[in-house]
Amino acid sequence: MNIYLPIAEMSVNAALLLGMGWAIGFLSGMFGVGGGFLLTPLLIFMGVPTAVAVGTGSMQILASSVSGAIAQYQRRNVDIKLGVVLVAGGIVGSVVGVSLMKILRQMGQFELFVSLCYVTFLGAVGALMMIESVGAMRKTQAGQPSSRKTGQHNWVHGLPFKMRFQRSKLYISAVPPAMIGAFVGFMAAIMGVGGGFVMVPALIYLLRVPTSVVIGTSLFQIVFVMAATTMLQAMENKAVDIVLALILIVGGVVGAQFGAAAGARLKGEQLRFLLAGLVLLVCMRIGWDLMVTPTEIFSIGPTIGG
Repeated sequence: MNIYLPIAEMSVNAALLLGMGWAIGFLSGMFGVGGGFLLTPLLIFMGVPTAVAVGTGSMQILASSVSGAIAQYQRRNVDIKLGVVLVAGGIVGSVVGVSLMKILRQMGQFELFVSLCYVTFLGAVGALMMIESVGAMRKTQAGQPSSRKTGQHNWVHGLPFKMRFQRSKLYISAVPPAMIGAFVGFMAAIMGVGGGFVMVPALIYLLRVPTSVVIGTSLFQIVFVMAATTMLQAMENKAVDIVLALILIVGGVVGAQFGAAAGARLKGEQLRFLLAGLVLLVCMRIGWDLMVTPTEIFSIGPTIGG
């Protein structure tokens, strides 16, 4: 059954959107990511305008992240205090990102900027996560202890404004989590992503937060940042299609519960490996679209016989 999307100004198959929402929700609950790094490109591939895909994706990610965060909270996998610091930085970043999006749309460069951001960030993060996770799995199979230890000290621990995060068993500066949150909030506004594909590895490798706690805390931060981003996108850029978002939300909320249950059965390095694989696949698909010649080439010039 086809349904008309008023803001995107196009008709789409409702069953396809429901299935897409379920898949994104499943990823959200399983990996602790909003799923926007996959949802936004998929919507663009379907023909949804880039600005609408970014703005509407924020609303769907919000709903599926709420479902996933509740499931993770019930499993005691959320560090509330750390999440609040991440949220504070994230809201600042989202305000800056929405303002930049408005400027880029006026310049006509928003679509290209989004594609370049996806290829750059997804490629770098996916490659690093893949290398680390493969190394960790090899050490596990060989019976060697993993080199990634929670609570290990690095340059982050020498920064000021230290806070104690009981659930994560950390005593670190609040500056790095706030900066990570700000960067994720900026990407949420520009790329229509929850930012989990950056936040999860950053919390794991930079701050040494346990993987199980990272997933729940990431979802906690995504809920509040995406709520602020969705409101800003709707008010400033008029880029949120309610009909499209509601269909995706119905599937996403259900899928997040299944994803949280599936993620609980996998080891940390296995989760990181699977997430890295998904990130790299999306990166390659977008990179391919940037390199190939468009099927329809348009040019600006005088009309003959006009």
